[in-house]
This record gives sequence, structure tokens and C-alpha cells, in this order.
Amino acid sequence: MSTSRIPNPVLSSSPSSEEAKPGFRTKTIATRITPEELKEIEAAAEQAGKSLSEWARTTLLEAARGHRIDRGAEATLGEVLALRAVLLNLLYASNQGRSLTPDEMQTLIERADREKSERAERVLQEKRKP
Repeated sequence: MSTSRIPNPVLSSSPSSEEAKPGFRTKTIATRITPEELKEIEAAAEQAGKSLSEWARTTLLEAARGHRIDRGAEATLGEVLALRAVLLNLLYASNQGRSLTPDEMQTLIERADREKSERAERVLQEKRKP
């Protein structure tokens, strides 16, 4: 009787793709959750502005690397960065001798709000690097 090795369906990879593309994500982690847990996780990913898989990967790696995720501090930093972006744009326009129209101001605010979480996360990741 021949015994063949069956690949693990939870953690799987393709050796040829790993060798061909170093750093390419080839591993998969699976877990079982309740429908209620899935709703919570999806809401957290959406709030962070990430896909479910990107949010899960980031959260797992932060936990594995011992980084405590302080969502309150991250949200506060995001607000400060958004305010900074708006203020700098206003000061720049003022120094150029012009004022922003209400539409320009609204566009500026919307962009700052849209980008604040991603910018806060980038700043925090840079601070975590050794």
C-alpha cells in the first residue's frame, strides 16, 4: 500500500510559486466563526476601509508581532491628520492670495475624511518599525 502525502487544506502553498515569487502570499489560514462573529468582523473591516482579507491579515500580524491595537488612538490620530490636511490646504491657498470656494472646501473635507484612517495607519506602522 502506497502512502502519499495529502496537502493540508488549512495551510497550503505551492513550492514552485514560492520560489518564483519571493514574498508572494501563498499560505492560507482558515477558521470557523458564527454568523454573528462574521458580521462583527465585516463591520470592523468596513470601518477600517479595508477588504475583509486585508483587515484580517493586518490584525493577525499586529497581534502576532505584539502590537496592541489602540483603535481610539488611531481614530484620534486620523482626525488630527485630516484637520492638518485641511488646515495646510487653507493656509497654502491663503498664501497664494486666494480663498477657497464652498465646493472646493467641501471637496477638501471629503478627501481628508476619506483618507484619514489609511494615513493614520501608515503613520502608526512607520512608528512601529525598529
